[in-house]
This record gives sequence, C-alpha cells and structure tokens, in this order.
Amino acid sequence: MDAVEEWGAAYERVRELVSGIDDRQAETVVPACPDWTVRELLAHMVGLGADVVRGDEPDDHNSTWTQRQVDERGDRSVADLLEEWAAVAEPLRQWMRDNTSRPLGDIVIHEQDLRGALGVSGARSTDGLAALRDRMAGGFGRQVQDLAPVALVGEEWSWCSSGVPDDAAVVVRAPDFELTRALMTRRSEHQLRAWTERGDIGPYLPAFSALGRLPGTDLSE
Repeated sequence: MDAVEEWGAAYERVRELVSGIDDRQAETVVPACPDWTVRELLAHMVGLGADVVRGDEPDDHNSTWTQRQVDERGDRSVADLLEEWAAVAEPLRQWMRDNTSRPLGDIVIHEQDLRGALGVSGARSTDGLAALRDRMAGGFGRQVQDLAPVALVGEEWSWCSSGVPDDAAVVVRAPDFELTRALMTRRSEHQLRAWTERGDIGPYLPAFSALGRLPGTDLSE
C-alpha cells in the first residue's frame, strides 16, 4: 500500500463529500464526534494537516491541540476550509513521504465519521482503512493479552488474540466494516454485546476504547 496515495484518495473523497453541502448540513452534529459539527470536524482535519506541516504535532494528539484547530477556524465556511486544505495537501503529502504515514489514520477515520453525519456511505473497503484496521487490531491485542483469547470474525477478515477463532473463549461476529469501526472506538457497548456470540465481552470493552470513550449510542455509516 502507498500511504501517500491512500491519503490523497481519501482527501479527494472528502472534498467531494462536503463540497456541495448546505449550511444546515455543515452545522449537523457528528455522531461519532459529538462535540463537533461537520464543519468543525472538517476544520480539525484541515488544521491537523497545517499543524503537521509546520512541525506542531504532539505525540498524543491531545484534545487541547485538536480543539485549537477548530477554534482558530471558527469563522470559516466549508468553502474557506477546503481552500486552505488545498494549499496544505501537497506539502502534507511531501511531509508523509519524508517522515511517516501517521496522517493517513486521521483522514481515514474521520472520512467515515463525516459519512455517518451526512448519511452517505462509501469507501468501506479501501486499502487505507484495512491497513488502519490491522494496526488497531495489533494494539487491541496488546491490551487483551492477559485475558482469555478473543476472536473478531467478519465475512472475509478475522482476527484472534491467540490461537484460532474456533477455540476462542469470546467471539464477536459482525460484518468486516463494523469490526473495523469497532476497533476505532466507533461502535457502542450495546453493539459489541449484540455481536458477541460466545463468552462475555465485558472485560474486553476497555480495549475497544483506544481512541476515547465508547459511544453512548449506536453508530452507523
């Protein structure tokens, strides 16, 4: 996978997704990021790129840093944000070539967050999404290594913390995309419990919270 190409493809999809929205849609709260509207989430995405290019990126992507990106762009329209993003895009691609593919994760996750808010599904089987899913599964595995084996079983993709899924003490079965989003802290406890066909998912729930608290309501994109 070429991470820079994947970032560029996601960038173009997001531009297309939001370029024609009206003011009401722009001010729709994003269910996966309930503190932000669609416009504010886009402001974060643009601001993250701008900050990374100029060397302002804390290791933990803390909330103070991300909120500042939104606050600094509070008076900008979607069109204004897209104009700024266009100026940042190629410098960010070059930064990724020279440094790391880390910005890919942010755009891949938030593309789906925006799709959920706007009710426009798509891009569910991209190489970028699959690569991030596998990376998140690795982190999930480290969090549950002291627990009995747990398996995530999809239509084509499956993963097990130890051994094989048939022998796992806990089995969560859902479509590939749902498991992918669950690993990105985008599915609720209710959803995870509904998909658990064997064992108790309870002790494993903290490991699904890698990117924050689990959503309080069911999410879909």
